[in-house]
Amino acid sequence: MLNTIWIVMIFAGIITGILTGRMGQISDAVLESCVNSVNLVITMLGSMCLWSGLMKAAQKAGLVNSLAKLLKRVFKFLFPGIPEKHPANGAIAMSISADLLGLGNAATPLGIMAMKELSNVNRNSTVASNAMVMFGVVNAACIQLIPSTVLIIRQQAGSSNPSSIIPCIWVASFVSLVSGIISAKVLEKFSSLKG
Repeated sequence: MLNTIWIVMIFAGIITGILTGRMGQISDAVLESCVNSVNLVITMLGSMCLWSGLMKAAQKAGLVNSLAKLLKRVFKFLFPGIPEKHPANGAIAMSISADLLGLGNAATPLGIMAMKELSNVNRNSTVASNAMVMFGVVNAACIQLIPSTVLIIRQQAGSSNPSSIIPCIWVASFVSLVSGIISAKVLEKFSSLKG
């Protein structure tokens, strides 16, 4: 669906450019965007490698398991169907850790790994379990303590103070996380009463 939306937007822009006689400006914008995207990717590559490496080192050093133990009560509330020593707890902890550091791209494979572990707990059913839904909510609205991707983009765009938005990000992500958890828990109770 998202690909269709992008294709429609691109063709609408090209047709509008042809109809308004601004095809040259569209060509210039496309070429400039290509250069800017390559520069952004190269700039972000170093940061992503650093944080991904730190996450891998933390996993091998046992910090991920320590984080899972530290968050045991929170996990028990959010994901009550997961056994205590199951690998899903570590996978969820790694994914949440990457999200806390603002590593959306690095968090994606960790999130997929966590969802696979949750699917194993759910006996690979075609229907998502409450834990899987809750993980989707927490993963999508996770609090970012260090929004590194946003900071890099702001720095690349020439911001004089890239970190000035951090308090706003903390508040917005906290509100969205709490709202998502409350909504998921309410719907979980509603569906159990209905079923």
